[in-house]
Amino acid sequence: MPKEENISVQGMDITVIKHKQSDYISLTDMARYKNAEIPATVVSHWLSTIYSINYNGLWEKMNNPNFNLTGFREVKELSSEMGFALSPKQWIERTNAMGIVSKSGRYGGGTFAHRNIAFEFASWISPEFKYYLISEFDRLKTEEVKQQSLEWNLQRTLSKINYRIHTDAIKEEIIPKKITSKQAGAVYASEADLLNVALFGMTAGQWRERNPDKSGNVRDYATLEQLVVLSNMESINALLIRQGLPQGERLLQLNNTAITQMKSLVGSAINKQLK
Repeated sequence: MPKEENISVQGMDITVIKHKQSDYISLTDMARYKNAEIPATVVSHWLSTIYSINYNGLWEKMNNPNFNLTGFREVKELSSEMGFALSPKQWIERTNAMGIVSKSGRYGGGTFAHRNIAFEFASWISPEFKYYLISEFDRLKTEEVKQQSLEWNLQRTLSKINYRIHTDAIKEEIIPKKITSKQAGAVYASEADLLNVALFGMTAGQWRERNPDKSGNVRDYATLEQLVVLSNMESINALLIRQGLPQGERLLQLNNTAITQMKSLVGSAINKQLK
């Protein structure tokens, strides 16, 4: 199942899901605001109007490379006939639409639409309902951004803590006694770049050369998944250093670790979005 969240709009719980990396809002939940007994009929009535057909067709033309234009023209022709009715399932089957999805099941089922289409449906229900829907949706997205920022900062902090463990191992096992702080710094930089190469495929200097317009360093632009892996690698490298493995062997092991863990983390994230 896609990740589900709920927003409350004028006393109605509206479900929001992630579908193909976009936000889709439940039209079925929204339709209950107009008629709690037959929400599917409310959605069908809206979808059957020529305005909705034209709007949804335009959305598909702009966003769906596999949109069936022939099927779309046939639907438009049929819409002029008396008694014409169009269900979400029929719209999807005839036009290969992707802006509206129909999910079966007693729990979590119903009709969902891309947020831009859902907002149009809300307008049809009532301008007031649309206003509160957009306000609550914006609040939800703002909270998500804050949460993602907190998670990123947490991983960055963990990475820095593990880096202290990492540098302590370097100091104890690699750095010879009685050397200058400049010499020690050079060793630290070398080990830091060992991790950079293993994970990012480049040293800090190479990243700066390729990104002259950016401030900070390569790690400041890392994804949450990369920061998780970097934190793990720092602990692993500290252990390998204490075991006496030369830098070349550690680089190979760390690179394999980075590849394996990134595949696992990114693959897991993609699977959650696709379910």
